[in-house]
Amino acid sequence: MESTMAALTAADGPLALGRVERYGITLPTIGTAPPALPYYFAHYANEHRDLVFLVAGQERLTFGEVHAAATRVARALVSAHGVTKGERIGIAMRNSPSWIILYMGIVMAGGIATLLNGWWQTEELEAAIAEVDCRMVFADPPRVKRIAAIAGLSAEVIEICDMEPIAVALAPLFDADDDAAELPILGPDHAATILFTSGSTGLSKGALSDHRAITQGVFNYLAQTLMMVGIATAQGNPPTGQPSTLLTIPLFHVTAEVTVFLQSIAMGRKVVMMPKWDAREAMRLIEAEGITYFVGVPLMSFEILTHPDRANYDLSTVTDFGCGGAPRPVDHVRRLDAEMGGSSPLIGYGLTETNAVGTGNWRSNYIAKPNSAGRPSAPLSDLAILDDAGRPVPQGERGEVGIRSVVNFREYWNRPEATAAAFTADGYFLTGDVGYLDEEGYLFIVDRKKDIIIRGGENISCQEVEAALYEHPGVAEAAVFGLADEKFGEVPGAVVHLREGEQAGQDELRVFLAEHIAAFKVPQRIWISDAALPRLGTEKIDKVSLRATYRALAAANAA
Repeated sequence: MESTMAALTAADGPLALGRVERYGITLPTIGTAPPALPYYFAHYANEHRDLVFLVAGQERLTFGEVHAAATRVARALVSAHGVTKGERIGIAMRNSPSWIILYMGIVMAGGIATLLNGWWQTEELEAAIAEVDCRMVFADPPRVKRIAAIAGLSAEVIEICDMEPIAVALAPLFDADDDAAELPILGPDHAATILFTSGSTGLSKGALSDHRAITQGVFNYLAQTLMMVGIATAQGNPPTGQPSTLLTIPLFHVTAEVTVFLQSIAMGRKVVMMPKWDAREAMRLIEAEGITYFVGVPLMSFEILTHPDRANYDLSTVTDFGCGGAPRPVDHVRRLDAEMGGSSPLIGYGLTETNAVGTGNWRSNYIAKPNSAGRPSAPLSDLAILDDAGRPVPQGERGEVGIRSVVNFREYWNRPEATAAAFTADGYFLTGDVGYLDEEGYLFIVDRKKDIIIRGGENISCQEVEAALYEHPGVAEAAVFGLADEKFGEVPGAVVHLREGEQAGQDELRVFLAEHIAAFKVPQRIWISDAALPRLGTEKIDKVSLRATYRALAAANAA
């Protein structure tokens, strides 16, 4: 892997490295990456213009058709809607060709594509739209209903009937297209995207990235792909035909945005969309479309592995079953290798703030170290294990995982203090994960500093769920924590102490929460404590002891 990457990034290689100054140091870049997304779209859409790019039900769109549609959207945004550089334009929709074309059109028009979580309820959408002051929001019919309940909304909302073919779905923009409209010239430092992330504070922060970060992130993934293609070719097993993948995860997640959607444009890779996850339907599509690469949260590949009908489908075209968002159990890794007929497992570790770039663990290396997130993703990712003062710790010692690269996001929108706290003085993004590096440079994540739960790849802020519980008039005290779960890795659990004279059961509290927060955040189990919750000397609720007590109770009940 190292020798192949060195050849790719050499001065005479296809991914020769450049340099940029940041944080008082020099960071590597990939010199052949386009300076901004519109040039990336135009070059590769032309190169692959006649190949099928998007498959959604009966609709099949080529790269050329998608780029032409995105150009029409961009011109309409500039000419009919007056969109200018830096304005935040939201997308609140489920996965569809319309979502991808809108994203492309927004950034081509100079807008900042603001990716709103499609699972959010009205209050969560309201907070995010207000957080970054969206000028306009494109929404599918279910999201339009939720947004309509926002009082005093200033953003213009345009409904997109996304389940229709793009000629119908995007008619509100196509009808306003002006082929004389001039699109802006964009450079690497112009803002491109905002994705939302919840940390231990529970506040939904908008992570802003510029065009350089996005294109460099995509090219870092392309470097990894070319590395594996080079190794396979040297071993006499070169890939043949058009690559293809399933889009199984929401496009508002950085994994789907960068590693699946955007990377596919350069690769000429066909993207087959699934409106909703279903393991049997995934296997049908793998066979029907000749899918070569699968990526999703760990649960997805495990459901395929253990599905009773797996033998009825030909899955032999899949070379790799990738995952991200959460670790796989070691047994799952070994079973995928042993039972999937030659397909290999792999895992990636990255964050919204790093545009998904971090580490990777591949194939036989993953089998050898199945509980490791892998090594830093060459050629751009620099990883260090840091102490509380931001200094590197000796090899093998535990500390906070820091990631430094040109791919990292620029800032949390309008939150300078949060931005400053997220980085060390020399540019490492502080992930909130605790880990160590072994003697071969493989990362092992052992804990989290942030008070979050990772449910099947979806981050949940404990404080956000606690805040929603406190909105219930009967709740006096609440603590939220993760419970082990075989299917999702972990799920939210909560213990609640009610006000004197109040009565509320688990079901009532869960129904209440579902009206205020997305369904995946609602605790799977809520315990009602007759006694006040234990506290530390600082008067904070002792979540460490509560978590230990109720995790043990949940495990005993499960047994």
